Amino acid sequence: MSKKSRRPQSRKPVPSKVDLSDLAAEPADPVAQSDQVDEFVAPVWRHDLLTVVPEPVDERDLNALMSSWRRGRATKRLSQVLQDGYVAVFSVIIVLAMLGGAVWRAQGNASACETSTCQVGRTLLPWVMLCAAFSLTLVCARIFGPVVASAAEGFWLMDAPLRRARLLRRRLIGVLVAIALGATALGALLAALTGYDPPQIVQWAAALGLGSAGLTAFAALEQTFGRSWLIKIVQWLSGLAAFLALATITAVAAGWVALDMDEWHSDLVVIALASAGGVLLIVFGLIASLRLGEIHRARLVSGGSLVSGMQGAMFAMDFGLMRDILVSREAVAKGHVRPTFGVGRGLAALVWREVQRLYRYPKRLVLWFVSLGVPYAVGALGLRTFSPFISALVLLIAFVPLLGSLRVITRTRGLVRGLPFSNPQIRVALSAVAALLALLWSVLTFPAFHGLGQPVTSFSSAATTAFLTAAAGLLAAVRWVTAKSADYSNPMMQVGFGAMPPGLMFNLIKGIDIVAVVTGPMLLGWSHWISVVIVGIVVFALSGRFNTEEMQQMQSDLQKERQAQKKGGPRQRIAPPQR
Repeated sequence: MSKKSRRPQSRKPVPSKVDLSDLAAEPADPVAQSDQVDEFVAPVWRHDLLTVVPEPVDERDLNALMSSWRRGRATKRLSQVLQDGYVAVFSVIIVLAMLGGAVWRAQGNASACETSTCQVGRTLLPWVMLCAAFSLTLVCARIFGPVVASAAEGFWLMDAPLRRARLLRRRLIGVLVAIALGATALGALLAALTGYDPPQIVQWAAALGLGSAGLTAFAALEQTFGRSWLIKIVQWLSGLAAFLALATITAVAAGWVALDMDEWHSDLVVIALASAGGVLLIVFGLIASLRLGEIHRARLVSGGSLVSGMQGAMFAMDFGLMRDILVSREAVAKGHVRPTFGVGRGLAALVWREVQRLYRYPKRLVLWFVSLGVPYAVGALGLRTFSPFISALVLLIAFVPLLGSLRVITRTRGLVRGLPFSNPQIRVALSAVAALLALLWSVLTFPAFHGLGQPVTSFSSAATTAFLTAAAGLLAAVRWVTAKSADYSNPMMQVGFGAMPPGLMFNLIKGIDIVAVVTGPMLLGWSHWISVVIVGIVVFALSGRFNTEEMQQMQSDLQKERQAQKKGGPRQRIAPPQR
């Protein structure tokens, strides 16, 4: 048998659909068929995918199928998760006990609030928190959605021949219910801490819950139109109302304004606000649910990708990464900026660069302006002892947006090596503007620590307290932006949740630890010199002079040189430490 006869003969592929008329037209010559055996004939398809009629899809069945997929691929049940997280349950119980004790003390101190200043503070402070919560709700709704879809759903689900409104309606309802429940619990807690009676606690809880849910429904309706300028206007108006209420508390505490507020009228206003929030929730919620099919797919997917990124950062407990994601999204939305030329030379150029950043993004100073009224409001409520700690925490939040360049420098070593300055010099230059603002804050808030109307402390003591409070907030912000993320290459530590990197726990308290260490002696009534010494130690630790990674690198280079000398090889030049 020849090789040609042993070669496997190729067979003509049979198409899925055969036209009988074409088969009838083919010649029945056996010689012609034998000649076509060794030739490959491509199949000819006699149908078109564009002419296929799509079958109708039931959205409820599709949601049920997706839920079954997700539940069927779950590796743990809820009871198993609770058993593994017994440490979290125990921590929640401890936190609830602490909140209960704080509420009990607040209810006991409410009977001692008889002065007009204290009454006005108790009346207006919930309004400050209410307006601030409304503004924060609108910010989150504008950034995330509030109706979102994942990238996978946007890839295959949003292009399917189905009614998008019915598919997204459950998500809208879930978001509204979650916002309403969370805001209700927050409103009840704030009213209880202020010292209100149970009926007033219910009123404030309903006002905050229904109002936040109504604003979220309004944001969902604006999302269907693809616009956000109305949300921004309402957001800034609610923030301005919170600032005006805080300024009113300060003015009454200083004796500049005499204000007598009737609680009955205040209760009527709270009830009216809760009713208005319920009306907004019903009206805007219904209209938004009918228009959910008009939301563009790109808007849904962008919010879903942002949520997934925030979930990943939250899993690592890296709040700095969460802020970086939000800043990046804001920069992408802005698109471009007008470039500006630098000013000065050397370290002065870095300082003026920070001044230009304030000029380019002036809204970063909003939180700093808000923090000016915190010591006055806390003093008006009779909590002057806790004013340094509370004010320093607010300053921590206010100074973090002002230290963005410092965070970039600490994350990019190549950029540091490209500058002809040492690491401490760069850190001081990038923190100079924030340090000047901290000094200005201590000067403007000095009357709050000295005592409005009648002095309660000496001039030197009040000035020192104001300066140490500003220093605590600034150093806490520097600690927050320069802290390193958790290193997953190191050995894990076994906890109740499972394996955890050693540095992951400290990401939750970074910045807060500096506030507690600096303001702790002042809260305990110790000498201010103890806090001054602690501030000096913290400044030296955060200056970048003591870097363990550089020391480890130098030690490894020395070991390599010793090993090369033992082997008789050439001497290696030890690289200088990276600054």
